[in-house]
Amino acid sequence: MSAHEGLVKKEFSSVELAKACFDAIREKDEELNAFISLTEDQAYEDAEKVDKKINKDTKIGSLEGVPIAIKDIICVAGVKATAGSKMLANYVAPYDATVIQKLKKAGAVIIGKTNMDEFAMGSSGETSHFGPTKNPVDLKRVPGGSSSGSAAAVAADETICALGTDTGGSVRCPASFCGIVGFKPSYGRHSRHGIMPMASSFDQVGTLTKTVRDSAILFEAMAGKDPFDPTTSDKKVKVAEEIGKDIAGMKIGVPAEYFAEGLDEGVSAVIKEAIAKLEKRGATIVDISLPRIKYALNVYYILMAAEASSNLARLDGVRFGYRADAENLQEMYLKTRRDGFGDEVRRRIMLGTFVLSSGYYDAYYKKACQARRLIREDFDRAFEVVDCLISPTMPTTAFKLGEKFNDPMAMYLADIYTVSANVAGIPAIVVPAGSAKKLPVGAQLMTKAFEEAKLFRVAGALEQ
Repeated sequence: MSAHEGLVKKEFSSVELAKACFDAIREKDEELNAFISLTEDQAYEDAEKVDKKINKDTKIGSLEGVPIAIKDIICVAGVKATAGSKMLANYVAPYDATVIQKLKKAGAVIIGKTNMDEFAMGSSGETSHFGPTKNPVDLKRVPGGSSSGSAAAVAADETICALGTDTGGSVRCPASFCGIVGFKPSYGRHSRHGIMPMASSFDQVGTLTKTVRDSAILFEAMAGKDPFDPTTSDKKVKVAEEIGKDIAGMKIGVPAEYFAEGLDEGVSAVIKEAIAKLEKRGATIVDISLPRIKYALNVYYILMAAEASSNLARLDGVRFGYRADAENLQEMYLKTRRDGFGDEVRRRIMLGTFVLSSGYYDAYYKKACQARRLIREDFDRAFEVVDCLISPTMPTTAFKLGEKFNDPMAMYLADIYTVSANVAGIPAIVVPAGSAKKLPVGAQLMTKAFEEAKLFRVAGALEQ
């Protein structure tokens, strides 16, 4: 991490680094709208502690003194956690999420909470109660979602790195649209404790960074077993050492289904060029098929909506969050959820409630669970033949603000290449691969669950 190297060499202090971030936020964020809240006083206090260690020539860790922004769906003690919603606009988190505890232990300097699609429901950054985030590359375009603020903040140099969450591509989509690196680990690598749940069997904390190595450093710092999250794994994580290693002899699969109708020609050309670059570096390119991947989008939107409707049932105006004025309890429930949630959240709650209802449970929810298993089997068979898969991340480059906002189906179809990794629970990373019509295009790499070492090895080669 170049920021770490600069601190060690005393080229600048941690306080100066934090100040540079806050200066950039004050200069750019009125237009970008990447941040919901800032933690300036605490950030300077934490940075000063690191500077004292450096001045005493005490060795510091690779994240100590490094500014990081946090998606506003992740709890940081004493700081607002809004999830981009009116429902939680004034909610202050009483504790740190496990990933935040680990970052604080590593000495990272938290500078603020970033804007996002409401409750992580969106692919454009436009559904936030606090207004849409804009793409730093082109302010007339979306930055992608739902981790829109985190991606925009990194791309605009308002922070060194940022955390997001990825349920169906919410880290990888904005990484591709903003021209940065976005990483989602295997399901179970990062604890979900302290993360407001959208769809519990899909959600994972991810990272948004400028380089593949920075993603690896953050991943190693946050991964591991957590007693508060029984889905977490205790498998060891060592990935940074893989970056820069030779990929000669590795087999890279190219799934035919990811290059079908609907893919923008410019995006396709950039990804094919990335494939050629990996082949020149000694990788063997293998054409493969994932025949049941065509069901991934349907499976995702059924299961995700079902889980979201269940998870958001707790937001009823009784215990915490927004509460509407009403004459009786039933009216309070109805008005609170009607006024507190935005259109997209209400849409998904209704869809989820429908597929879980007694008359449709077997036809939709149960069938989607069965199809999910078959999709996982397709990936398992593919990884018996290849080490890694490469594909487009998004079917197009960043679209204009408002272009798809009133067309939910068009917005959902934008996730067609990203949701499969969440359905299968496998890791995926997006690396900038070039541009089409002067807009960034990211290449998506995927590997077998818990084989992130291979993923970072190939990602490092593509980045070079």
